[in-house]
Amino acid sequence: MSKPRILLADDHMLILDGLRHLLERHYDLVGTVQDGHSVLNTARRLQPDLVLMDVAMPVLNGLQAGQRLREQLPNVKLLYVSMYGDTPYVEEALRIGASGYVLKRSGWEELSRAIETVLAGKQYVSPELSAALQQPAIQPPPPPDGSMRSLTERQRQILRLVAAGYTAKEIGRMLHITSKTVEFHKGRMMRQLQLQSTVELARYALTHGLSHP
Repeated sequence: MSKPRILLADDHMLILDGLRHLLERHYDLVGTVQDGHSVLNTARRLQPDLVLMDVAMPVLNGLQAGQRLREQLPNVKLLYVSMYGDTPYVEEALRIGASGYVLKRSGWEELSRAIETVLAGKQYVSPELSAALQQPAIQPPPPPDGSMRSLTERQRQILRLVAAGYTAKEIGRMLHITSKTVEFHKGRMMRQLQLQSTVELARYALTHGLSHP
């Protein structure tokens, strides 16, 4: 009986190597990639049964790549393995059609259980995350009309990267500005949009379509 075919996507080489070592023992690891565009190109070429993908990825973030993957290859299962456990990321992952979401700090036993569950056509979310999903979300008050239009292009760039899970330091490197400048823009956006935290900023971006190009 042939082993399930898995495509692995993560932009951190150390994690990629570690997961590769574990997965190759139990599955047919057909390829590894390090950015969102490569996920789509490689998945179309290799037709894996499952794509195991991070959320924060360069070029095209994991959520954007995941949405396009589900549109282009609906039969390919999608499981996120991420260090970001904030509810907006999990909710968006499930909304676009992912079958599961596991934290990187989970052990191999849980990851293996998640893979088998997803391959069986069911949904798997790490228990600590699913508990938060079942609680009523505390939504921030809706921003006044025109708040979206008041954002500058630079603020929109930063907001998209915040939604993708990047830190202020990482965003600064990507946009060639300092992390202090990133934090300044984040603070200004929170005041403009009447939000209280980075998590609420990410939720705002995801619900208003700013996580997509």
